[in-house]
Amino acid sequence: MISTNDFKNGMTIEYEGEIFTILEFQHVKPGKGAAFVRSKLKNIKTGTIKEKTFRAGEKVKKAHLERKQMQFLYNMGDDDYVFMDMEDFDQLTINKKQLGEGVKFLKENAMINVIFHEGENIGVELPTFVELTISETEPGVKGDTVSGSTKPAKLETGATVNVPLFINEGDTIKIDTRTGEYIERV
Repeated sequence: MISTNDFKNGMTIEYEGEIFTILEFQHVKPGKGAAFVRSKLKNIKTGTIKEKTFRAGEKVKKAHLERKQMQFLYNMGDDDYVFMDMEDFDQLTINKKQLGEGVKFLKENAMINVIFHEGENIGVELPTFVELTISETEPGVKGDTVSGSTKPAKLETGATVNVPLFINEGDTIKIDTRTGEYIERV
């Protein structure tokens, strides 16, 4: 058990039978009345964000999470993705809904962290940045270096992102998986 006075951003807690990550918190001491802690919590399983106010000093259970690095092998059908534990070579099937939006940047043999709580798979952490090759885009023309201008490009995973005009088919680019935005040419 931890006190709400010990909250830190990124900490995981168990509250009302669910597991939450603390996104942000603020200790408030009004002129009248007791102090309290205003917090913003993200449900790890569903991804929903909840605002909750705790009394100062209130005790909550700390959630102990285990992260295992696993390798993406292949997808089965449209919704199931198969991963392999690199330590004991066990295979785990994870649903597309649990992978979230970042699934469109997942290529074979990519390494991700799978999060377990009490032996149960409750979520995944995709790498923040991935390097992918462009499979289709309009050809770049010499001199197309105007900042701010973009064109759509299809990646090797099938995802489409906007890239600067000078990027060509076959180029490898860096993508931020949180926002889906182009970062730089590699």
